[in-house]
Amino acid sequence: MIVLIAQYGLLLVFFNVLVEQAGVPVPAVPTLVVAGALGANDRLPLAGVVLAAVLACLLSDLLWYWAGRRFGSRVMRTICRISLSLDSCVKQSELHFQRWRGRELLIAKFVPGLSTVAPPLVGAMGLRAGTFVLLDGLGSLLWVGVAVGLGYAFTAQVDGLLAALASAGTVAFELLLVLLALYIAAKWWQRRRLLVALRMARITVEELNQSIAEGRAPVVVDVRSQAARQLDTRVIPGAVLADLEGIGQVLQGVPPDRELVIYCSCPNEVSAARAAKLLMAIGYHRVRPLLGGLDAWDAAGYGVDHLPSAAPQAALTGCT
Repeated sequence: MIVLIAQYGLLLVFFNVLVEQAGVPVPAVPTLVVAGALGANDRLPLAGVVLAAVLACLLSDLLWYWAGRRFGSRVMRTICRISLSLDSCVKQSELHFQRWRGRELLIAKFVPGLSTVAPPLVGAMGLRAGTFVLLDGLGSLLWVGVAVGLGYAFTAQVDGLLAALASAGTVAFELLLVLLALYIAAKWWQRRRLLVALRMARITVEELNQSIAEGRAPVVVDVRSQAARQLDTRVIPGAVLADLEGIGQVLQGVPPDRELVIYCSCPNEVSAARAAKLLMAIGYHRVRPLLGGLDAWDAAGYGVDHLPSAAPQAALTGCT
């Protein structure tokens, strides 16, 4: 096994990093650490390892970046739909973008989930290609350097582990496959449990539209982040804009017995369901997420307004 790693090390590093950065849950850090240890013993060229890993990062990230530039919010919703962490990684990336803009690329690879979400997000938000390559290249080099450096610094320990794996033969490889399968299963089960925990009565877009037409419109609340609204400027007419973290403060003037409809643009209405549970916990009893969210409302042909590209949070005045 050690001979195989030493012989095909650069290819293994390149493809492992490439598929991980593309979003496949196959961790690349262990490979980089082992490559760093082999480099310390002159069994792999350290410069080649770093170069192969950084090139893999840039290739995968550029593909995501151009997808974000080309397809915008649709790419983000696709990532959210297939992610094992639901919309949490997208929400986290949006919050980082609001705070740091393109500079989030410098630390993205150290944050689980963020490394896949950040490139299409900054692409969709209009970050220039040259700036993206510079920041993403520096962030990739930092991430690769840390992982390879750890392997280089702890060569003796890594060599001992490799020797143990080599003596175990195929049993060790099968064990690694089992551990990977268990990791994916655990993430899937975590996703499933969250969806079950957030399951509650929804209101359909037809029911909401009928309520508005009959003059008994509820307070409609858009709980997307500011970055998400910049990415997708559609909004249900009259909706209150409130980030998930500040929704209680924005709705302070709304009576507890008022009906509230919460919507977002993530699959399964996860953010909307979380906001609904939060509002119910602070005293609002008539709260329902909008089934299908903003996309379902628009797809049904009901009217939408469009916000400026950098819309501030709306005050409650003027909402239905």
